[in-house]
Amino acid sequence: MSLANRYADLLDTIRIRERALFFPLRIPNELELQARWFAGDFGKHFVSLAGDKIDIVQFGTWNREAGPDFRDAAIRINGSDPIRGCIELDVSDRSWETHGHATNPAFEETVLHVFIERSNREFFTRTRSNRNVSQVCIDPTVLPDAFSENVPLARPGRCQAPLKDLPEERVRSVLDAAAQFRLQQKCARIRNKIDNHGRDEALFQELAAALGYKENKLPFTLIAQRLPLNLLREKPDESEALLFGVAGFLETPDLDVYKRSTREYVRQLWDRWWPHRDAMQRMILPAKVWRMSGTRPVNHPQRRLAGLAMIAREWPSFRRCLSKAVHGDQPSPSFGVASTPTATVADFFNHLEHPFWNFHYTLTSGAASRKMALIGESRIAEILANVLFPFWLADDLEIWPAYAQLPARLSNRRLETGATRLFGNDSRRKQFLETVAHQQGLLQIYEDFCMQDNSDCAQCPFPEQMAKWT
Repeated sequence: MSLANRYADLLDTIRIRERALFFPLRIPNELELQARWFAGDFGKHFVSLAGDKIDIVQFGTWNREAGPDFRDAAIRINGSDPIRGCIELDVSDRSWETHGHATNPAFEETVLHVFIERSNREFFTRTRSNRNVSQVCIDPTVLPDAFSENVPLARPGRCQAPLKDLPEERVRSVLDAAAQFRLQQKCARIRNKIDNHGRDEALFQELAAALGYKENKLPFTLIAQRLPLNLLREKPDESEALLFGVAGFLETPDLDVYKRSTREYVRQLWDRWWPHRDAMQRMILPAKVWRMSGTRPVNHPQRRLAGLAMIAREWPSFRRCLSKAVHGDQPSPSFGVASTPTATVADFFNHLEHPFWNFHYTLTSGAASRKMALIGESRIAEILANVLFPFWLADDLEIWPAYAQLPARLSNRRLETGATRLFGNDSRRKQFLETVAHQQGLLQIYEDFCMQDNSDCAQCPFPEQMAKWT
């Protein structure tokens, strides 16, 4: 039995006695709800309020005009032939009436109304022609990898005692098991996205989310969904302008607000954006969706968006890079430490150049004195760990030996909290978190046990289970 399966069995046999302490963390806003739906995070199979079996055949495309959120979708009701139409997503079931959808001709082709908050009243979702629209209530607690976290810091937990007494190899085995389980979960999510959107689109969306960091993962995901890779590749000369326009970064056409060194670049973006602006007006992200404060200048989302534009432009080279990282010079699939996937991928990202963004932090900043990498080492490591290795695993490649050797480059609040809960002041705490795999394993354990326990460790079964781990 693999370590990941052992960890899965551990979860299946354990029953936390109290309700979850932090679950759900929050209700997603409407934009995030739409993005998570489009990504397939809620799944594809549902039961309507009327008891009908609803299957999503096609998630559709983002609607750029007035009307439902997604057009050209298709659903199957109780195994019937696919029904084409639109899908509308709202936070509340009442929104269908309060937003005037029932009398709006733009919603006439809606075949499914999705929401997360169900009121005490019973609502019938009907179109202007009095056609009934199926209603599905989705549960945000099933969402994996929330776009943002709100986890309080913690004191050392009861599990630090048994872990402190375990030999180092036993502790590493536990972390490996949890890391492999987490990696398989990410792989399953990517496979689901590949089924829904295709390999290249799925990979592009995952890369965009990784470039957004935790703070701006949502807007980057929305941009990649609203401007699919195939559209950007069809318009290579306009792709960068489209990305910045839909992001809402070109809403000020007055060049006087920009520094002299920036005006020529902004003018080029604007000239290529304005012919599309009216048609894409509904796609433009609101300014409030962006989180700019607390971000290092070199990691500003405008620089990361430029990086995404360059990846789209160099997509054939990127795909060749991934193939080389996996196969090397071998005629058949091979993957291992010797193939140096990390170095191959890092070499591609390190060679991404942009004449403006190599020397600017934002559209309004002056030129920097030194050249800056478009995508830095720590972000490359995150892309490898959270996007590319799960993507390769989705191809059934043996990636664990190479993944296990990825060095950890960053920490965060959740990691520090989890390390405090599990290891306390154990002198080995730092060395247990030197690799990406062990950090990911720690996060998985923290989410599966610490965040699901409401007994302040007293009734959490993890310490006893670790004492039995062999």
